[in-house]
Order: sequence, then C-alpha cells, then structure tokens
Amino acid sequence: MIILAIETSCDETAAAVVRDGREVLSSVVSSQIATHALYGGVVPEIASRKHLESIAPVISQALRDAGVGMDSLEGVAVTRGPGLSGALLVGFSAAKAIAAARGIPFAGVHHIEGHLFAPFLEKPVDFPFLALVVSGGHTHLYHVEGFGHYTTLGRTIDDAAGEAYDKCAKIMGMPYPGGALIDKMAQGGNPGAVRLPRPLLHDGTLNFSFSGLKTAVLQHMAKYPVTIPGDEANDLCASFQEAVCDVLAVKTAAAIKQSSAVRLVVAGGVACNNGLRRRMSILCTQLGVELTIPHPLLCGDNAAMLAVPGHYYLSHNLLSPLSLDVTATWDMDSIKESI
Repeated sequence: MIILAIETSCDETAAAVVRDGREVLSSVVSSQIATHALYGGVVPEIASRKHLESIAPVISQALRDAGVGMDSLEGVAVTRGPGLSGALLVGFSAAKAIAAARGIPFAGVHHIEGHLFAPFLEKPVDFPFLALVVSGGHTHLYHVEGFGHYTTLGRTIDDAAGEAYDKCAKIMGMPYPGGALIDKMAQGGNPGAVRLPRPLLHDGTLNFSFSGLKTAVLQHMAKYPVTIPGDEANDLCASFQEAVCDVLAVKTAAAIKQSSAVRLVVAGGVACNNGLRRRMSILCTQLGVELTIPHPLLCGDNAAMLAVPGHYYLSHNLLSPLSLDVTATWDMDSIKESI
C-alpha cells in the first residue's frame, strides 16, 4: 500500500510517500523557524497562513521525489491532533480533499502515535514496550501494547521538557529555537557548576514538572548574568541539561521497574538531544533493557512517521469518515475506544 502522509500540527508543513508503512519513498519538511524566530516562538495565526502557502508545493514535491503520481496513492494518513487548530485544519482539509477526489481511504492519526512508531521506519519494535515521548509540547510515559492501545503512565503537569529548553534559551538570550544550542553548549560545560532543582524527582509518581527548573534558571540569570559565548554560559547549559536528564532518567527507570518493561522507545523532538540519548543508553545498559531511539531526522515533526500507524489503520479497514474534524486536544488513552 502506497500512502501519502501529511503533517501540519504546529510549524512544519510536511508530506511523505511511504510504502507498506515501512519504506520511505520521499519525505519533505518545510520549516517555519525563520518566520517565528522574529517573535521568539510560534504564532498560531502566522503558522496557519504559512501552511496554506506551503501545503500544495510540499505535497507536489513529495510525489515528485517518490516518483509517483496521485493515481498511485492507495490511502492518505494525516495528523488529526493534538496541535494548533488552524494549522491542523490545513493538512486535514488537504488530506480529505485528496481522499475524496481519488476515492481512496484516509486515516486521521494522533500526532504522538507518529512519534511512537517513527523507529519502525528503521526497524520494528516488538510489543509491548515502554515509550518516553519528549517534545516541545509533550513529556509523557506510555505503555504501548499495540497500534491504538496505549496507557499513559506519567505526564508533565506544566511545561514539557522541550518547552523548558526553548524558554530557558530565551532567558539566556539565545535565538529561537534554542534547545539545540543549549545541547551544543552543554558539551563544553560543567554539569555540576550550577545547583538547579529536580522537580518531582522523588514524589512517588511518574509525572514530570519543568516550570520550577525554568524559574530557577531565571533567578540564577538575575543574580549571575552570563554572556554567550562563554564558559559560564556553557556551565549553565550543562547544569540545566543535567537536571532535565536526571528527572527523565529517574522517572523512566521507575516506569521500567513498575511495568517490568524489557524494551524502551525514546521519541519526539528532544530525542535528538545528545545528552538525553547518552543518558538513556547508560540507563538501559544498567537495567538490561533494549533501547530504541530513531535517527534524529525522524525525531522532529515529519510526515513519514504518520504512515506507520496510518498503514495499520488503513490495512485493517479502520478508516476515518470524511465528516471527521480535527481536535486540538486528544488523549492517547481514548484512541483504543474507537479501535
């Protein structure tokens, strides 16, 4: 089955052509970073307008790169939510229009499902597995029993880890988005130089909190301003990253022990982070758990990842009606109710 996948949940307009939910024939991502950098973050209305400008060219390029035409498509998979409503509507409307015009089925997919199954584009992971999804909008621990069957074990109660990275980068005077720059600068810093809190580290739950860590960085900057580039800035970045990784590692270790998991998937945009990849590798070696982290190109928002669950739903005749609408908020646990 050759599927066209479309992703427009936030500020990337993406399309991909994937065969049988495994073979990526093409993957195109049009970023809006330069546009939103002027405002220090994503502006929803601007994001929607940029999607409108980019959606047709991006889909056309994905088809050209794959060497297929519209008549070769056998299904469409698209992000239904969660995300920015206006942004979601652009991709969702395009997907429904193509499905209706070609007379092919389409599936509305949860954005985080795409991240969960991004590793399957490289090598399938046996069920069940534990998943840590870390991105700009999500920091969640899931028990994954199969496609459409997820149980949330823990989640952030305030800021997501990726959001904390970008906000702290902004506090330090870095350009948006600053998460990758913090990771780079952390490599040259001392992670023990600045004492920062580890929120909810030993609260007995699997939930996360990063707003207090962000506030601690703000207070530190008020007392001890740093200049970029500089050793003090590197130390603060390293200390911040160490605090985030400590929290993620401790909570993930607790979830592994609680669920008796033997496989861990780490996904989402922050899974590109070198410090986190290294920490999770050490953790899984210590616990004897199989670790899977997708290639960095598959960690960020992209459309190819949606084709994995999309192919499962379409091939099992679990189709979305053309009357379906987007949803800005969507709990992963509720997906199984419709499967």
